[in-house]
Amino acid sequence: MAKTYELPKLPYAYNALEPYISEQLLKIHHDKHHAGYVKGANAVLEKLEKARKDKKEIDQKAALKELSYHIGGYLLHSLFWPNLAPEGKGGAPSKELQKALEKEFGSFDRFKEEFTKAAASVEGSGWAALTFCRKTNRPIIMQIEKHNVNIYPMFTILMVLDVWEHAYYLDYKNERGKFLDAFWNIVNWEEVNDRFKTTCG
Repeated sequence: MAKTYELPKLPYAYNALEPYISEQLLKIHHDKHHAGYVKGANAVLEKLEKARKDKKEIDQKAALKELSYHIGGYLLHSLFWPNLAPEGKGGAPSKELQKALEKEFGSFDRFKEEFTKAAASVEGSGWAALTFCRKTNRPIIMQIEKHNVNIYPMFTILMVLDVWEHAYYLDYKNERGKFLDAFWNIVNWEEVNDRFKTTCG
């Protein structure tokens, strides 16, 4: 039997990110929305497998577009949860990461400013991501619409921030900016550092 996607467990308790993300919001976000992308991706894969088995034609363009959407949602959320940590437990950027960010953006504060603005200005639903380009050895911010639009192919994602309304509306209503400010209190820099170290060798 072919393998399917599975919902990863959270690396902390549902109430661990309070007061910045409430227990209720985290439960809904993880157990409903992330789980929905897992279910959606598996459903499309099953549909494709059945069509191949039955030798039937399906709308490939529609099916693959839907699959990209759900796999994107599954993968980005799977990166999002570990790059969050309870306040005070996420450490700080490593010297190597700090140096790379300062070289690219001029200062760490400038990086935070640009990342926050990228997250704030996503059209509709989407993500902000800190990525790393191995070709140029540069950290680059990526603004993602939905889960799969404006992706830089093959860029390693070091940190992501979900700015779909389901990520913050229950706690912050339509004040996305307050959610973005809160995010910086619960970044798991140890996870981001590890991803950077793995990427740079």
